[in-house]
Amino acid sequence: MPATSPTAVPSFRSRIGHDARSGYYTAPHRYRLHLSPACPHCLQIAVTHSLLALDETLPVTLLPAVPDAPGGGHRVLRPLYEASSHQHPGPAVAPVLSDNWTGRIVSTHTPDILRDLARQFRGHGPDLHPRGAEEAIAAVGRLCEQGITEPAQRAGQPGGDPAARDIALATLLRALDVLEWRLDSREHLLGGELTLADVQLWVTLIQLDTVHRHHLDVAAVHQITDHPHLWAYAQRLATYPAFGSHLDLDGIACRHHAHCRGQEAAGAAVQIVDWAAYARRKAPEPVRQPG
Repeated sequence: MPATSPTAVPSFRSRIGHDARSGYYTAPHRYRLHLSPACPHCLQIAVTHSLLALDETLPVTLLPAVPDAPGGGHRVLRPLYEASSHQHPGPAVAPVLSDNWTGRIVSTHTPDILRDLARQFRGHGPDLHPRGAEEAIAAVGRLCEQGITEPAQRAGQPGGDPAARDIALATLLRALDVLEWRLDSREHLLGGELTLADVQLWVTLIQLDTVHRHHLDVAAVHQITDHPHLWAYAQRLATYPAFGSHLDLDGIACRHHAHCRGQEAAGAAVQIVDWAAYARRKAPEPVRQPG
């Protein structure tokens, strides 16, 4: 499939609890995030981390856009994977939430990490995962994955059945129509306040424009563009430092070209948003851990 990573993310899914009985409990400087913001999963976590102003509580190691180990992993993460799973057979990929006290991985599961950041590390930041909104946020996550990302990938597949590509594009456009209608009368997806639903959708739209568009035809991209409230919303979020400062456009392009085996289509020439205008700060250089 075009524009996809060739490797699956290994699953480590421990959770951060409230107290010592949980094993992993909230403590300043105990944990570390390992992120490559060119990866959409990592970008969601990086934006959430910034929204919650967790720099002093939960440090971040930034990794290169393109993994540097055989099989698609990051060499610097291999010791964590080996410590967490003896002779771990898969790639050492990001995102990773690690425990400095044990030298092991807590989680590689993005939804769990996002929820734990919002609930356990929130501090004085905004309530990105409010009580009672759990299902609404999960529904947006499903819509992003099943209604936008997966159909965009299928619609951009070279060869194959044209009817299947048309069905995929129709699925994508229906999802965008739903979001366009919702954002016609709301500042954010769930109302007046930012939540994890907005973070998920914003990253999904970034991927749609900077990655999946390159495999669609011009007519399809114009149909995607014809959702003015949705794209105005995406641009508005990009003006927030917690969003725009993490936009590594060169990194996204490098990651796409490293992983993608599909052919570029005419839609690549029809940019939806000039994201470079919102990436206000140069992406930080990756921080390498010793060893």
